[in-house]
Amino acid sequence: MSDSFHEQLKVDSWFLKSDRRLDTELVDKLILQLNRIYPQILTDKEATRFRDLDVPTCVRLAELLTYLQEKGEEACREFYRALHLHVEDVYFSLPTRLRRHTDSVDPVPSPAVIPTDRFVLHNQGPLFFLSCFSAVAGAAFLYYYGDFKTVSGSSSALGLAALGIGRKIREVLIWYT
Repeated sequence: MSDSFHEQLKVDSWFLKSDRRLDTELVDKLILQLNRIYPQILTDKEATRFRDLDVPTCVRLAELLTYLQEKGEEACREFYRALHLHVEDVYFSLPTRLRRHTDSVDPVPSPAVIPTDRFVLHNQGPLFFLSCFSAVAGAAFLYYYGDFKTVSGSSSALGLAALGIGRKIREVLIWYT
C-alpha cells in the first residue's frame, strides 16, 4: 500500500458523500461499529452526535469523514475496515480501490480523476436553454396552429394568418424562421 489510509480517505470522501447507497441505516451501522469496537476512535458522546436523526444523513457522513481525518491514520483504517464489513459493494467501488485494481491489471500508472464539476453536460448558461426551448416551443406552436389548406404564400404555410398576427410581425417571424 503506497498511500496511507488518511490520504485514501481524502480522495474517497467526495465519492462517499455523493454515493446514495450509504443511507441512514448503513451510516448508523458504521458509526456503531466504530463506537463499539473502537471506543478510543469514536466515544459514546461523539457517536450520539453523529447518529442524530434530525441532521440529514449526507451532513452527518461529511462530518464523520472530517472527524476521522482529523483523528488520524488508525481511525481512517478502522473506518475502511467497517465499510468493508458492512457495505462491500461501496467499498469495492471506491476510487482508490478501483485504481488499485487497474494498477494490478495495468502496470502503467494513470492519474486519478477527481471530478470538480458534477454532471456538467455543457458550459452554456440558462439563457442558452431558454433560447433553444423558446425556438422549439415557437415552432411547435406554429405547426399546431398551422393552416396548410391554402398554398398562396409562406405566411399561410406557417399558419400565421390563423393566429391573428399583424402583417409586419408575420414578415419578421417568417424572416426569423
